[in-house]
Amino acid sequence: MNIKNKILILFILIFVSGMSSYAFELDTSIDDEIRKNYNPSKLENDILPDLPNSLKNNTGTKAKPDYTQKATTNPTISAPSANIETDFSSGLNKVIKTNIGENTYSDFEAIKIKKGTKFKVKSQTKVSDWNTPGARMTFVSVEPVVARYVSFPVGTTFKAVVEDSHQPNFGGNGGLLKIKTDTLLQGNSSQNMDAKIIKADGKKIFFNNIKGKRGYISGLCKNVSKGERFYQKSRQMSKRWSSNPVGTILSPLPTIVGVVGYTGNLLVSPITSLWSKGSHITIPAGANYTIKLRQDLYLSK
Repeated sequence: MNIKNKILILFILIFVSGMSSYAFELDTSIDDEIRKNYNPSKLENDILPDLPNSLKNNTGTKAKPDYTQKATTNPTISAPSANIETDFSSGLNKVIKTNIGENTYSDFEAIKIKKGTKFKVKSQTKVSDWNTPGARMTFVSVEPVVARYVSFPVGTTFKAVVEDSHQPNFGGNGGLLKIKTDTLLQGNSSQNMDAKIIKADGKKIFFNNIKGKRGYISGLCKNVSKGERFYQKSRQMSKRWSSNPVGTILSPLPTIVGVVGYTGNLLVSPITSLWSKGSHITIPAGANYTIKLRQDLYLSK
C-alpha cells in the first residue's frame, strides 16, 4: 500500500469519528419549554389513578407457597338422579329424559313377528259380494307356525273385517271382496294386527282383491254366437228354397241377409258386450285361506 492510500484512509477515519460525537446531541429546548408552563409531578397526582393497596404494601418479595398442607377429605361426586332435565335459556331446544334405564316395549317387553309371515287358516264364516263393508269373519289356523320365542299352534283364532265389496256391474266386472285380518286372539286377550289375504279357496289373490270372474269376454262370445246362429238359419232357409224350381231363383236371398246380419253383429258386439256383467263371489264356510302380515306384529311376553 502506498503512502497516498494510507493518508486517505486515515482522513476518512478521523472524519467518521468526528460525526459520531455529534450524533448524540439532543435538542432539549422543547423539554425546557414544557417545564416552564407545567408541573410534571402535579400532572401525575391529578390524572393518574391511585395504586391498589396490595401494590402499595408490596415490599418486592414474593410469598413462598406452603406445601405442608395436605387434603384431608376426598371430593364427593354425587350420582346423577333418575330424572334429568336440560333446558336451554333460549327456550328453543329442550331435552327431557326420564326414567333412565327403563326398557321400551318394542325392544324388550314384546316378541316381534316380522312382516311377511304367513298363516294357513280355515274360515268359519261364509262370505260373498253381498256382504257390506264392516262385516266380520273368523279364521282358525290349520298349520302351526313357529317363530323366535313363540309358536302359533293349530286352532289359533284370527278375526277379519270386510273393507270393501260390490256386486257385479256393467263393463263385464265381477263382484269384489277386500278383507283385512286385524285381530289375533291369545287366550283371553286380543292383539291388533295388519294382514292381507293372498290365497282364498285355492286361488291366488293379488292386491288383496277377491274378484269374481269378468263377464266381458263371455258377453262378447254370446253376442257373436247370436250372429252365427242367425247366419246358420239363413243358410237352411236358402237350402229349403232351392228344393223347388220357383224358389231356386230366390234361394240366395236368405244367405245374403244372413251374411249381412253376421257381419253387423261382429262389428257391434264389442260395444253391446259392455252391458254384460261378471259373476258373483260366494265363498262357503270351511274354505282355506292364506293370510300374510303386512306390518310387524308385537306380542307381549
